[in-house]
Amino acid sequence: MSLVKKLLLSTSVAAVASFSNQVSATDERPIIDYNYRFLPEISRKGMVSSQEAIATQVGADILAQGGNAVDAAVAVGFALAVTLPQAGNLGGGGFMMVHLAEEDKQVAIDYREMAPARAHRDMFLDENGDVDRKLAGYSHLAAGVPGTVAGLHHALSEYGTMSLPEVIAPAIKLARDGFKVSYALESSLAARTKRLTSNKATAKAYFKEGGVPYSAGEILTLPDLANTLQRISDLGLDGFYRGLTADLIVTEMAKHGGFITHDDLTNYKVVERTPVRGTYKGYDIVSMPPPSSGGVHLIQILNILEGYDLQSSGQNSAQTLHLMIEAMRRAYADRSKHLGDPDFYAVPVNQLIDKGYAGELRSLIDPNKATPSSEVAPSKILPDDGPNTTHYSVVDQHGNMVANTYTLNYSYGSGITVEGAGFILNNEMDDFSAKPGSPNAYGLVGEEANAIEPKKRPLSSMTPTLVFKDGNPWVATGSPGGSTIITVTLQTILNMMEFNQNVATATSFARIHHQWLPDRTVVENGISPDTQRLLEQMGHTLVDRKYTLGSTQTVAIEGEYFYGYSDPRRPGAKTIGVDEVKESK
Repeated sequence: MSLVKKLLLSTSVAAVASFSNQVSATDERPIIDYNYRFLPEISRKGMVSSQEAIATQVGADILAQGGNAVDAAVAVGFALAVTLPQAGNLGGGGFMMVHLAEEDKQVAIDYREMAPARAHRDMFLDENGDVDRKLAGYSHLAAGVPGTVAGLHHALSEYGTMSLPEVIAPAIKLARDGFKVSYALESSLAARTKRLTSNKATAKAYFKEGGVPYSAGEILTLPDLANTLQRISDLGLDGFYRGLTADLIVTEMAKHGGFITHDDLTNYKVVERTPVRGTYKGYDIVSMPPPSSGGVHLIQILNILEGYDLQSSGQNSAQTLHLMIEAMRRAYADRSKHLGDPDFYAVPVNQLIDKGYAGELRSLIDPNKATPSSEVAPSKILPDDGPNTTHYSVVDQHGNMVANTYTLNYSYGSGITVEGAGFILNNEMDDFSAKPGSPNAYGLVGEEANAIEPKKRPLSSMTPTLVFKDGNPWVATGSPGGSTIITVTLQTILNMMEFNQNVATATSFARIHHQWLPDRTVVENGISPDTQRLLEQMGHTLVDRKYTLGSTQTVAIEGEYFYGYSDPRRPGAKTIGVDEVKESK
């Protein structure tokens, strides 16, 4: 086994990035070849990449049984609701991008949470008119109407080939019979014991007697969640949005001052939206439109960067990173003003992703000096007329691809489990702009476009993305990470498109992040100290990232082979390839 392979298996990604990403102090160019390759998973019949190994295996098993990428994605989504409770969920929502190979068609499925009918713009303000962070993040009021069950059900019924009972059965078995707690889950629960055990139902479901966390290797059973999943299997949407599960949700709300009612649950709707599309040097990018800000600003940043010769300046050199920071700064400034739920606000998508507009922004970038964010305001564009999250990606033998990102918002959402139902509630209402100009938990600032309104969907940074090469499906990717999701996804696909790296190497390079406000650049360990010094001399304020940025789960198609890679930045992730498949259904 090579030295680098040993490093990848035995050390943090930051250490690997530091080894693989050093640059010369004189010319800012990487000492090693750009195409030095970490080893991805390789298969011939399909690939599943997710944050949790058991759920990945569930998806791979579905592919091996002849299911398509959507069947596998739905199965993974339900399995993660059991084995990755900090982000996998029934009580949250998300976005799914689907490529249908036979039709050569891409679909954007919006199953983001919705504000309850009783929600109002001042619901999180205290007597002084300031945002009450505890109320916005850790109360029953913080929960939006969950969309995950409806979203997975919609994807399966419209684009899958298997039945709901078939794809949900593995999740039911995991919840009822139990699964071995991983080291990642042990660490996650232990780190949040005080917050999670303050809710009796969460303490009962996810901890041992006396609020003691489970240890790795012990068996965790979730009988209430198993019963909820069984009702969904038996009754479909009525097993969650009506009947006993709905009664349990509404009772939970009524007891603790929450807003969600039976009407809110029965009125929840999944929306299929037109994907946002862009190009970068011959590649086609297809991503999630609003109420995701991810696709719009991913393409906006790429449009700006397309005008530079990044290969000449060098991957992760000070010059390249400077240009990336300046592009990020301007995109996030626009995000603060112009992005929201398109059903409530005319988001100027076409203008934001216009290459001419990107050229105007590029002309304002000084190639040798940082622009203070105080001097970068959201552009005066007129509207058109027209944290914990997890991502997983799937590709099947036919070339169908799925990129799915869903979330509870914070790790374990609000930390509140619906008594008797066994699942944790989201706290997505905090993703609205509770007060225009006031930052949310991720430091993101918003204005009227993302103000709280009944039945509105909060703005999100989730960026499930598909990339096409020569007109053919090539990459499906995405990441968790709150406000960093857009820039993490950006750097992964940019490494592949611009620097010709395979999926593993592109994932493993050190990352940066800038979001306009606060005016600082977060850098991972692995960005050369020399490069950081030069960036500071240009006027950038750098902040060392105590932890890592994002955790991409990526699959790719190259000829007759499938490639995949799980980001090692967060423990527990796994990519599994499939080489034998039963006759397709």
